[in-house]
Amino acid sequence: MKDLLKIFDLQLRVIIILYSKSNLASYHQGSRSTLQKCLSTQASTKPQETAEVQKTDFEQRVYSEHSYEKIANLRKQFLTPNVTSYYKKPLLIHKGSMQWLFDHEGRRYLDMFAGIVTVSVGHCHPKVNEALEKQMKTLWHTTNIYMHPKIHEYAEKLASKMPGDLKNVYFVNSGSEANDLAMMIARLYTGYQEIISFRNAYHGASPYTMGLTAHSTWRYPLPGISNGIIHAMNPDPYTGIWGGSHCRDSPVQTTRHCDCPANQCLASERYYDQLEQVFKYSLPRGKVAAMFAESIQGVGGTVQYPKGYIKRAAELVRVNGGLFISDEVQSGFARTGEHYWGFEAHDIVPDMVTMAKGIGNGFPIGAVVTSRKVADVLSQALHFNTFGGNPLASAVGMAVIDVIDQEELQKNARVVGTYMLKELEKLRDKYEVIGDVRGKGLMIGVELVKDKETRQHLSAPHFVDIWEMCKDMGVLFGRGGLNANVLRIKPPMCVTKEDVDFALNALGSALERHSEKTRKRN
Repeated sequence: MKDLLKIFDLQLRVIIILYSKSNLASYHQGSRSTLQKCLSTQASTKPQETAEVQKTDFEQRVYSEHSYEKIANLRKQFLTPNVTSYYKKPLLIHKGSMQWLFDHEGRRYLDMFAGIVTVSVGHCHPKVNEALEKQMKTLWHTTNIYMHPKIHEYAEKLASKMPGDLKNVYFVNSGSEANDLAMMIARLYTGYQEIISFRNAYHGASPYTMGLTAHSTWRYPLPGISNGIIHAMNPDPYTGIWGGSHCRDSPVQTTRHCDCPANQCLASERYYDQLEQVFKYSLPRGKVAAMFAESIQGVGGTVQYPKGYIKRAAELVRVNGGLFISDEVQSGFARTGEHYWGFEAHDIVPDMVTMAKGIGNGFPIGAVVTSRKVADVLSQALHFNTFGGNPLASAVGMAVIDVIDQEELQKNARVVGTYMLKELEKLRDKYEVIGDVRGKGLMIGVELVKDKETRQHLSAPHFVDIWEMCKDMGVLFGRGGLNANVLRIKPPMCVTKEDVDFALNALGSALERHSEKTRKRN
């Protein structure tokens, strides 16, 4: 088997080289060619995939119900105009299998973005599918005016993954709903109004959570959006005011110079001083409702904070009467590899944790987990979520937790993610266009820049050129950061080192072609 993988890797490298010379893009075409058989053989060696998943014939992977043009016209005619698509010619995806997606013509793509960090254990994972199908034959929906077994079984299983007294669960349907509810609970519990989040944070797009989100690109000019919300300086060791080469809890550090003495992070201290200034000048003394923080910023471009900062921030919030709330919508459920929850890397136990996305592997589930003491405030009035914790969602949620444990996906995220980070570091050192590589496990960001010294972001046309080339070679990366210049790499956690090599070869080829174009322009 190892020899077969070596043969595949050699063939793939030849293909990538050919692509860079002649724009050959047919290697990921869904066909019965020798190459497709090679790709299929490589895919079938993945330990998380079953024979049943891999038996799909090419004819079954082709979408034939409507033409591409008709779907595009339906989208334009019936969906609201804010619904935008990736790529100059949007992909029409109609099938998924573990880490692979298939377009309407049967072409196969390695999904390195997982439906915006949502498909945690693999597209159409057979064990998750089985749990859903079994529950569909028994009970779909009753709401919680009656008891049904699944929500109680699921709450117990989810609570078993939480530290301390975080044992009370309120199920919702999305991350925005979870953060919306957490905001309300914090204000009810403390009796205070002010809530802190970071500039560059993303916590949702509902009218309530939009205030927490500190990206101008995600905010509408509506009255009251920022009522009681303070945005603190983002402690970003790469693009922020301070940062050095030892700041982050990551296998890869920035290339910025560091003056820190041993066992001390000056950037962390300076950013913390700025947070103290917010408390000193912008908040009522001792009367703060909460602070929200993503354990690693997602939409903002996989930004990590200096070591020790979050722990001190949580202490400061509590001293001032508030709750510390960890947003684990993207970083939870083993994605960071070293821990099950991102907040564990900061050595804290939050007062509340919000979660969604990977919790359901693509099924709409979200949750707020807190202590009984905090949760009791919801008893002050009736509060109800029609679909939260419904039998279907609960069955899926339990299956996802089981698959993460049974298939050791946390370990896989750590091993494969660390491997990818270190390989990306080599690309950073080789290509001027890569300014920074960061992340943990399978939550990775690659920041593309115009100038490494100034860290000026790469302009949209040049970024898109690289991004599109990767897509044409069969690899789908996400896009993030305020300037949309960060490759977001957050694949299903079933990916292998062989998949990573596939993605790295495609990215390396795209970067090489970009470098050639840059040299010609100059």
